[in-house]
Amino acid sequence: MKIGIIGAGNIGGNLTRRLTALGHEVAVANSRGPQTLTALAEETGARPVRAEEAARGAEVVVVTVPLKAVPDLPAGLLKEAADGAVVIDTNNYYPQRDGRIAAIEDEGLTESRWTERHLGHPVVKAFNGTYAQDLLDRHRPAGDPGRLALPVAGDDPAAKAKVRALIGELGFDTVDSGTLDDSWRQQPGTPVYGLREGVDAVTEALAAASPERPADFRA
Repeated sequence: MKIGIIGAGNIGGNLTRRLTALGHEVAVANSRGPQTLTALAEETGARPVRAEEAARGAEVVVVTVPLKAVPDLPAGLLKEAADGAVVIDTNNYYPQRDGRIAAIEDEGLTESRWTERHLGHPVVKAFNGTYAQDLLDRHRPAGDPGRLALPVAGDDPAAKAKVRALIGELGFDTVDSGTLDDSWRQQPGTPVYGLREGVDAVTEALAAASPERPADFRA
């Protein structure tokens, strides 16, 4: 597939490494320009581009920038993506980094619903509680007893299925955590956030989540 990755930090960089290794055609962008991505491009074969070019023709677009940077992404970011493109949101709200976002704290929007509104395109929430190094070190074949599971939330069943299939290709199981309005179950401070377990434990952790935002993740 053609995949665009916007953000080349820990998650974005390691997704670039794994997805290119699996044979996908990856374009990767960051906020500092393609000239700063030379080493990653040489390592992986990914194509370094400007942010506004990353989604061009892409079937899957991964947005993996700090939440506070989402409103500053280029307008029309996704207008040249492939028809039916799926957008994966990996972001988390950390008030100490992002500042206070009233729509999340006061209006109760989930973090990914807030991101979706800024992007003007449906998103699927995934990878937000995943340790970046695990993408390189802890992938396992299907059926392996040590295979980890990741929660995935979204409103469109077809989009969610595409993301779950891609995660399966990366070497992880998945658990459907519901719609985007249910995605609070996998936000920071919940039992599943950062959990390194299989399907059963992830399912139990999602069920045990509380909708009240933990104090450590409020401004």
